[in-house]
Amino acid sequence: MNGREHTGDNARRANWPSYVALGDSFTEGIADPSPGGGYRGWADRLAEHLTVDNPRLRYANLAVRGKLLRQITEDQVPQALELRPALVSLVGGGNDIIRPGSDPDELAAMFDDAVTRLHAIGSDVLIGTGFDTSTTPVLRRVRGKVGTYNAHLRAIADKHGCYVIDLWSMRVLQDSRAWDEDRLHLSSEGHRRVASRACEALGVEIDEDWRTPWPELPTRPWRAQRADDLQWAREYLAPWIVRRLRGRSSGDGRGPKRPQLEQLCTAAPRTADRSNQHHTN
Repeated sequence: MNGREHTGDNARRANWPSYVALGDSFTEGIADPSPGGGYRGWADRLAEHLTVDNPRLRYANLAVRGKLLRQITEDQVPQALELRPALVSLVGGGNDIIRPGSDPDELAAMFDDAVTRLHAIGSDVLIGTGFDTSTTPVLRRVRGKVGTYNAHLRAIADKHGCYVIDLWSMRVLQDSRAWDEDRLHLSSEGHRRVASRACEALGVEIDEDWRTPWPELPTRPWRAQRADDLQWAREYLAPWIVRRLRGRSSGDGRGPKRPQLEQLCTAAPRTADRSNQHHTN
């Protein structure tokens, strides 16, 4: 059983009066441009879906790119506790996992403590597992650590009755079109599909299916794929490694994009936003 994924009352789930999103670049929405400027992302898209049944929903997004799990639990969780939301999403640890020497057991202990604190104020908690990195160069080496961390997250979900977005099992995300050209952040279509998966986990009915197959693409020669991998390593992987060695983060000096609980301007339609569905990297 996937946390509280298959239990409860759909009507109750669709009418949380407030929602706060916690995390890193994934939840901030990097690589999913917002029409009004900045970034949108799966959490914003989820909030838009929730407003269909509850137009008065108040939403805050405290996620900041580059943050490690300890920073999320020490900075963002206390802010969420002050806001006292009915629903909280907590997804983090990915930036830690890909760092050499990180311990998924220690990360899980921090995560468990954060969920305990959020549940203590009566918030329902939605968590997300790590992605399957088997198709990503270099990152496939940490796949075992991600699997161990995911096992802990599943146990935490069962312990506390959390809702779960099972990102590991989303095979549609193994298509390159689900990812930005940096291969570290989801594309707009990737974010849309994750938001749809989150709705499914929460029991929120929407008129779209995250499992919809991608259109077929012609097979590219191995040499061309290898050239792409080398270019990616030069343009994105190497700079990322340099920043980490220097103790720098893309989120240094940044605050959350939506620090207070506020109503969204408009409610999202039931039909999916498919403007970026055929985006290619």
